[in-house]
Amino acid sequence: MLRPIRPRSRRRTAVAAACVVLGLGLIGGAATGAWLTGDSSARSAGTPYAIGRDAWHSVPVDTLFPRTLKGVGAGPGGTDRTWNRIAVAPDGDCAGGLDPLLLTTLRPVGCERLVRATYADATRSGVTTVGMVFTAADAAGMRALGTRFTGQKLTARTDLMPRAYAPEGTVAAGFGDRQRASWTVRPLTEIPVVLFAVSGFADARTVADPQPAAAAMAPGAATDVAQAGLGHEAKGLADRVERGLRGTVADLAEPPE
Repeated sequence: MLRPIRPRSRRRTAVAAACVVLGLGLIGGAATGAWLTGDSSARSAGTPYAIGRDAWHSVPVDTLFPRTLKGVGAGPGGTDRTWNRIAVAPDGDCAGGLDPLLLTTLRPVGCERLVRATYADATRSGVTTVGMVFTAADAAGMRALGTRFTGQKLTARTDLMPRAYAPEGTVAAGFGDRQRASWTVRPLTEIPVVLFAVSGFADARTVADPQPAAAAMAPGAATDVAQAGLGHEAKGLADRVERGLRGTVADLAEPPE
């Protein structure tokens, strides 16, 4: 189960990833979520795909979804943004967290695990769920999915919006399907992950005409969604979580000195 774990040193993190790639598994039950230790020289045996596929349980949750994310220049007009994590969803399968049509669209690459977290902006006026689908696909499968998303413009389809995670007792408690305002979905090709983000208003207002992030960020966009910067929220958070994941995987796949 995905849990907040205090970030370890680079050496300890590398050791853990190497052990996962070698198939030794995690020690302990789901209640404790322990890390393995071992010979750090084994790290070179891991490929980015192997390490990336296991990152949902081998990398601390605070690394996958940092408690605070800074978005320098990420807001409308190049304004700065700060996002604070509200809650992390229990890891699970995709059936519980994706709309049926999006689940069908991702079926060719398979779903190993779905992890999600919800953030609020510094003003607590907007909420955004960012998530990662860890797939069973190889590089060719992920490239094919990426080509399909681009060629068929699947990111712009409202019936392929990801679902929000709305933890009770938080500012995002009313963030349901009808409150989704802007989103992005992006298959990664260097790592077997489909990354997504979906944003909405924190006051739980219904959005009649949601817009993909690219449309909401377009020059001259004048909808409520665009004016509130919710396209920037979805893209900005997705960008930073993706950047963190890529950096972590690249570090773990680096051959030992």
